[in-house]
Amino acid sequence: MFGNYYAYDALNPVVDLLREQQGLDYGQIGRLSTAYNIAALLVLLAGGYVIDRFGARRAIVVFAAVCVVASVVTAAAQDYSSLLAGRFLLGLGAEPLIVAVTAVLAKWFKGKELSFAFGLNLSISRLGSASTDWSTSFASPLYSNWHDPLWLATGVMSAGLGAAVLYFLMEKRAEGRFDLGEAAATDKLELKSLYRFSPSYWYIVALCVVFYSTVFPFRSFAIDYFQQAHGLSREAAGILSSLLPFAAIIATPLFGLWVDRVGRRSLFMAAGSLVMLPLFLAVTYLPPGPAIPLLGVELPLTLLVSILLFGGVFSLIPAVMWPSVAYIVHEQRLGSAYALMTFCQQIGWAVVPLVIGALNDHYLAGPENTAGYTPGMWVYTVLSSLGLFFAWKLWRAETGPGAHGLESITARGSG
Repeated sequence: MFGNYYAYDALNPVVDLLREQQGLDYGQIGRLSTAYNIAALLVLLAGGYVIDRFGARRAIVVFAAVCVVASVVTAAAQDYSSLLAGRFLLGLGAEPLIVAVTAVLAKWFKGKELSFAFGLNLSISRLGSASTDWSTSFASPLYSNWHDPLWLATGVMSAGLGAAVLYFLMEKRAEGRFDLGEAAATDKLELKSLYRFSPSYWYIVALCVVFYSTVFPFRSFAIDYFQQAHGLSREAAGILSSLLPFAAIIATPLFGLWVDRVGRRSLFMAAGSLVMLPLFLAVTYLPPGPAIPLLGVELPLTLLVSILLFGGVFSLIPAVMWPSVAYIVHEQRLGSAYALMTFCQQIGWAVVPLVIGALNDHYLAGPENTAGYTPGMWVYTVLSSLGLFFAWKLWRAETGPGAHGLESITARGSG
């Protein structure tokens, strides 16, 4: 998972280099993200069935290998079409890999510290994202061109493939030592069966869509945005952007452990959505404030506080949201449920980068016209408000007569 997230985020610190050295505009940058999402949309439903039918341990190795090949294609690209092909191929491997890992955690930890296990997994993933941002410092000599940072990402993802093989061998060995039970019969995901998922599941899916349609597109443009709109250096912008996943590295497992103890899952999701709502407008309209020294660079106080709060939200909502599905959906359909959830996530995630890129180009966003970035920040704010609405609907459903126990189930019982 570390390699997976590093490979995906490796494009973020080279956005300005792609614009300068390849002549790409913001719309083309947005389409690189969308190519990833389109591939994920094509493969996720089938990927969920493959995971349910043939087992997650085999799927993890196969999808990790696809990610390595995709990283090679992207790093070696000489034109825009090759870049698109590399990102498309990464989408074919990376998102099903996440689904497979999620299904593994649900298999091993349901009924125990499930949220804590999910939190640890997300922390490792966020560390991959943060390391990509930190590479603007520890691998700064590579940033004379856009190819070399992507070759570094290829090496990291290759190590991730090694970890996938190691997991395959460890679980295969565990089968001979522990009674893991028989595999449940697989329920193939079909459109006509979607009504069998409860309203609470669909509220979680809707929150997932708008949440990640906000977070990941923002991160795709964040380093470039901090450089162009706020005048930060590449190193300072990378460190500031890294605070978002770094906060999640620390806080996500703690939130997961806390929720396992106290329940109140839908309430926590609503609280996180409420905190996120004003952050993009704060970054856009509030004065920057005094410069705060951090890790050898100086960061404006407003940006620093806003990103740290965003990091808290980025920790809380995923730590609660993903394991909540395991309490709502029957274990037999869990792989397909997570695949469907991620499939829907990709639809919003595919559209938003196109919108942000088009708005930046239309309003001539750049260091000479920083107001050109404002319409995009309003898009993120509208998405945040939708997230708050769906979280509130989930809370209403889970405090009513049809509740699944998201508010009451704890690791110590269902009191």
